[in-house]
Amino acid sequence: MPAMTDSKLPSRHVAFDWGGVFTVGTFDGRSTQNLADLTGIPVERVRESYFRHVRQLEVGTWTLPHFWTVMQEEAGLPLPYDEFEALYLGSVADNLPMYDTLAALPAGVRVGLLSNNYPVVSDHLRRDVRFGRFDALVFSNEIGHKKPAPEAFAALEAAMGVPADQVAFIDDVQENIDAAYAAGFHGLLYHHDHHAAFETRLADWLGTPVKIMQ
Repeated sequence: MPAMTDSKLPSRHVAFDWGGVFTVGTFDGRSTQNLADLTGIPVERVRESYFRHVRQLEVGTWTLPHFWTVMQEEAGLPLPYDEFEALYLGSVADNLPMYDTLAALPAGVRVGLLSNNYPVVSDHLRRDVRFGRFDALVFSNEIGHKKPAPEAFAALEAAMGVPADQVAFIDDVQENIDAAYAAGFHGLLYHHDHHAAFETRLADWLGTPVKIMQ
């Protein structure tokens, strides 16, 4: 997508990670703990299998049903796929203050998402009405590259339609912030315990207040 040249477009924009930014804690940690709690299989065994293969989901080479079949066999998980999918999607723990911030972004500011994500989960997020505020959604499982690879950030820049140096990228992992800077973005490291301070930094970057309506 070519860069947008409308003179009325604000000169600064923003893009976000999902896990650890729009969620509290990591999705992987919560989902594997929920699997262990439900099935009675030790969480260490669940995580050994999960993290051995999760990259196949993140780059889109495996479907979620295939991933689950492999985990069932390796970890001895006595759960049918439909129940696993429901538990998996139900393991999302929303960081509600960030959704408030998303809704409060000034009109005209372009908003993107770059997430190392998974089949089915990415579809689930697209159906969330709150995601209607995003102008660009880039998921690793759909482009075949995951952060911190430069290809992932190149895909984000193309989807945003504005130069990378006009976009602040928010992530909870320093390695990804470093990769964002290397790709020409401005980086903002995030932790949900310091959300108010983050909003101040974001407002400074955008040059306009980001105020949540009470």
